Amino acid sequence: MIKAFVVDNDRLRLADDLVANGDQVVWADLLNPTKEEETTIETWLGVAIPTREEMEEIEISSRLYIEDGAYFMTATLPAQTEIDDPLMSPVTFVLAGPRLVTIRYHEPKAFKTFPLRAEKVATGCTTGNTILIGLLEAIVDRLADILERAGRDIETISSDIFEARSTKVNKRNRDFQELLKAIGRKEDIASSIRDSLISLQRLTGFLAHVATQIKMSKDVRARIKTVSRDVLSLADHATFLSQKISFLLDATLGMISIEQNAIIKIFSVAAVIFLPPTLVASIYGMNFDVIPELKWELGYPFAIGLMILSAILPFWYFRRRGWL
Repeated sequence: MIKAFVVDNDRLRLADDLVANGDQVVWADLLNPTKEEETTIETWLGVAIPTREEMEEIEISSRLYIEDGAYFMTATLPAQTEIDDPLMSPVTFVLAGPRLVTIRYHEPKAFKTFPLRAEKVATGCTTGNTILIGLLEAIVDRLADILERAGRDIETISSDIFEARSTKVNKRNRDFQELLKAIGRKEDIASSIRDSLISLQRLTGFLAHVATQIKMSKDVRARIKTVSRDVLSLADHATFLSQKISFLLDATLGMISIEQNAIIKIFSVAAVIFLPPTLVASIYGMNFDVIPELKWELGYPFAIGLMILSAILPFWYFRRRGWL
């Protein structure tokens, strides 16, 4: 699908047809383009656009390059960020003179919010350069929102880890399992956003170089520098969240270890307490003909009392030492 935008009274307006309004179109947005649509864009733009396989190349040289006078920049952006499993996919920005082409195979939210705002408000996005800057600013704002929401969720997880837990072991085990799953999901989000910010950091650095080459206005270069600084600060924040998630994971595993040690401790104490009574019962359970207490009338109460006493003494000793 191709969405073509033209400038109308300092605002962006969606054009009915790219071919019919080819001279006026300043931004063409391709979503899941077909071969025919790719051919149409290449004819209109005058340069070949990258395929999906080329967009997914990891090397920087394959994502940021100049060809036939056009500047190609690819960044990894998230979509479906309302859920804990965002879809990460590359988006390519092609800047050719006053025209901008974006190629994508998923729907980051910024590609919905930015055109709506640019249609209603005069944002100064009248050329490919300014549209690209405005789009990058919307993307960075969206990533900031995602990190802010992830930070709130991480604070909630932190409170759940260290608050008083249920007295039922089964309930506590289920709680820890859910916490581990939640921590894993937040780590996926944080790492995905961090990867996206790293790609944007490279893109803005390349774009700053391009702005110097083609002598963009001072205002545009200042906006590029601001976006680059915002990306860098968000990358630092994403790194901080990842470190905090690692701490919460270690804390959760530590709490689980404490729970397991407490259970093992109970069994160990029980074994030690019942060991002396078992020894007494074993002694008086031996089948020898001559046992001094065998014919004693108080032998049975004496043996029972001795077993009870031998169980109480270790328990009292453990309590006195603070082991229980």
